[in-house]
Amino acid sequence: MNDVVIIGGGPAGIMAAIFAVRAGAKVLVLERMREPLRKLKITGKGRCNITNTADLRTSLAEIGPRPNFLKPSFHRFFNDKTIAFFEEIGVKTVVERGGRVFPESNSAIEVANKLRSNAESCGVEIRCDSRIRGFLLEAGHVIGVHLASRETVTGKTFVLATGGASYPATGSSGDGYSLAKDLGHSITPIRPALVALETEGESAGRLQGLSLINVQANVWIEGRKAGEEFGEMLFTHFGLSGPIILTLSRRFGADLQAKKDVIVSIDLKPALDDGKLDQRLQRDLNEHGKTKLANLFKEWLPAKLIPEFIQFLNLDGQKLANQVSTEERKRIRLLMKDFRFRATGLRPFEEAIITAGGISLDQVDSKTLASRLHPNLFFAGEVLDLDANTGGFNLQIAFSTGVLAGEHAAKLALGNRPLPT
Repeated sequence: MNDVVIIGGGPAGIMAAIFAVRAGAKVLVLERMREPLRKLKITGKGRCNITNTADLRTSLAEIGPRPNFLKPSFHRFFNDKTIAFFEEIGVKTVVERGGRVFPESNSAIEVANKLRSNAESCGVEIRCDSRIRGFLLEAGHVIGVHLASRETVTGKTFVLATGGASYPATGSSGDGYSLAKDLGHSITPIRPALVALETEGESAGRLQGLSLINVQANVWIEGRKAGEEFGEMLFTHFGLSGPIILTLSRRFGADLQAKKDVIVSIDLKPALDDGKLDQRLQRDLNEHGKTKLANLFKEWLPAKLIPEFIQFLNLDGQKLANQVSTEERKRIRLLMKDFRFRATGLRPFEEAIITAGGISLDQVDSKTLASRLHPNLFFAGEVLDLDANTGGFNLQIAFSTGVLAGEHAAKLALGNRPLPT
């Protein structure tokens, strides 16, 4: 009989397996796809942002909805140990802007291959094409899992690490939520997170492909400002994307799902307040009085934005700069500081980096990641109601919870043997 059966061969599941074996357990990983770690191979645009060097407080601030739940996991296995572990298995790392840690090779495939190789070399058995239909219970304890092949796999302890529902083609199909629900666990409603926004109207579509840097996106919900992000964004055929939009989608996706009125306002000149921007516009209009307004806009905005601005403001682009009225200058300034898009929805799970929502943390012991309903069942990774901003924080959650769950599952299976230090 297996000591520990791990359901899901993603980053959390494989880390759980490695550290369960290191604790002395016999471990079997059941993966529904043809190979494990498929999603890991495409993370970070194929580069794999392994972790982030930010300190504990900073890292927790990037995580929701209950970051303190992760303190035991992070105390056991945080970013320093993650970097050391990957160096140990042959993945050299480099630190880039914002503390983001990548493999020196810039290859997510290398990370996945090294992780799998280490798991198998230390004795982890990985069975692919093994889809789970449900758990087998006896007196409140999980004693086995039923496979789609009608086989039953037994074990002493179990770790559910099936991932979320984003990128379902890689195996993250959301099965874990229904499996946990069948066992009586509550599921916080899931939604795509770190995903682009769809917007009303045709304006974003006309600007498709335009990337903006050093802008600020402000979010207004039901007429009240709810948040902001500074950095880079991108216009697409369906709406808005790019780093700051993805971050905002994670924070306010639930409001969109609740059909609230969500406005994203782009401040194209965040470094200038209204007064200073007005002074600059007035100066440029005076100094280039004989220049056509459409040409003068090139001093203020990317070329692709100019026709959109002129059309939106109903301006005459052929008008000379010295003919622009005070009222027209004011409207130009206001639009530069408040270029608005009404968000109508999130892009689908197929395009989302992560999943928000998941197994309720109220029913999981944060110190061991064991189920409070079934003491020999543990959880790890994205299947839990935990998510984070981009920057390596989501993978760190997977690694940390995988280690903690794997070790405690092994400890229980082996008769509460002391954990390795």
